[in-house]
Amino acid sequence: MLLFSPMWGHAVHRHIEAVGLLLLAICIVGRSVSSLYISGYKNAHLVDSGPYSICRNPLYTFSIIGAAGIGALSGSVIVSLITAVVTWLVFRIVVTREERFLVSQHGQKYEAYLSRVPRFLPDLSLWTTDEKLAINTIGLVRTFGDASVFLLAIPLFEVLEMLRESGSIPIIFRLP
Repeated sequence: MLLFSPMWGHAVHRHIEAVGLLLLAICIVGRSVSSLYISGYKNAHLVDSGPYSICRNPLYTFSIIGAAGIGALSGSVIVSLITAVVTWLVFRIVVTREERFLVSQHGQKYEAYLSRVPRFLPDLSLWTTDEKLAINTIGLVRTFGDASVFLLAIPLFEVLEMLRESGSIPIIFRLP
């Protein structure tokens, strides 16, 4: 990351960064909304409404979107894709373990959920929600705070860009 610069001109670079900011906002809002449904209930009972009705792992899905956003802050589409894919690969391993545990906890009910709801890619046609929702405010605030850590990438990439432009960090290669 330190030794490359995006190959695009300034205008395209800024547009890619803007997409990164949008992806970070989607990540923060999505993780926060998802936590409304699961906070405090994660392993106690099977949550299958709201975001969990269209995707088994919306917190991870929104984190993957956030990782793509962080990569886009570099101004490089390639870096954005790499960060998203690496994050997806890590979560894929984590989810496989979690699914084994949840099958042991919830049995056939979870197995039916596995066959009905996609792992990472949401199917909006499956959306269902409860009329009322009990919210764990402490969990919501914690999740919002955790997701907001993604925003630390903004000043980091701006400092890197300033250091590259000043010549303090050499540019070895350029990426699309």
